[in-house]
Amino acid sequence: MNDISKWIKNYCEQYGIKSLIIGVSGGIDSALTSTLCALTDLETILLTMPIHQSPDQHLRGLRHIDWLKDNHSNVSHRDIDLTSLYDTFVSGLEDDEKDTLALANTRARLRMTTLYQIAQVHGGIVVGTGNKVEDFGVGFFTKYGDGGVDISPIADLTKTEVREMAKELGVCEEILVAPPTDGLWDDGRTDEDQIGATYEELEWAMDYSDVSRPKEFLRMFGVNTDGSNITDRQKEVVEIYNRLHNQNRHKMIPIPVYKKG
Repeated sequence: MNDISKWIKNYCEQYGIKSLIIGVSGGIDSALTSTLCALTDLETILLTMPIHQSPDQHLRGLRHIDWLKDNHSNVSHRDIDLTSLYDTFVSGLEDDEKDTLALANTRARLRMTTLYQIAQVHGGIVVGTGNKVEDFGVGFFTKYGDGGVDISPIADLTKTEVREMAKELGVCEEILVAPPTDGLWDDGRTDEDQIGATYEELEWAMDYSDVSRPKEFLRMFGVNTDGSNITDRQKEVVEIYNRLHNQNRHKMIPIPVYKKG
């Protein structure tokens, strides 16, 4: 069994958790997470929750789920179409309240609510699918949406490591090569479209921007410790990374609590 799968199973045994609930999107992060959960032999319930979702993304997710079900008897699947629920919600808003980014986040929050509904009924927990760059680098997740989870088994893995592990575990090629996307937009925009940088670039920037790193570490990247010889594109990516990290820091730190005197 994979080390991460052992960690998941040990956590569940410690707290008497009976099942694992994962939202599957058709992307590599949820594909890897669901595979790791399947390897625990615990009841693993996979949810697809389309909301005006691209048919290609949805079908990729369904094919991955079929593969897991064929290989793991502990895996089951629920397809809960949230499109009509979302449309009803939107219809109740005033026109000036229909901000596109806020509505994208609403999709993620409706899915989170659905995951917890199924988790509570089955005595389970919601398993997060965020990777290290998303969860601790640029904060590329929805607060109380896909960020609302009980455990995060791949949150210490970069996207590169996610791909490597997914390939090793047999995740299908079409998922391995699919452009990463959060699936929250009708126009099908990718993560790179939204962020302005690839995950590989962000991984570099995350390491480069880590002030705790020793100078010797920076030299491994072939750059001067004062950053004087990085390329214009690398400077641009560092700016993107630092801007998003600071802008989204509120998602990555504990909720502020006023302490009475």
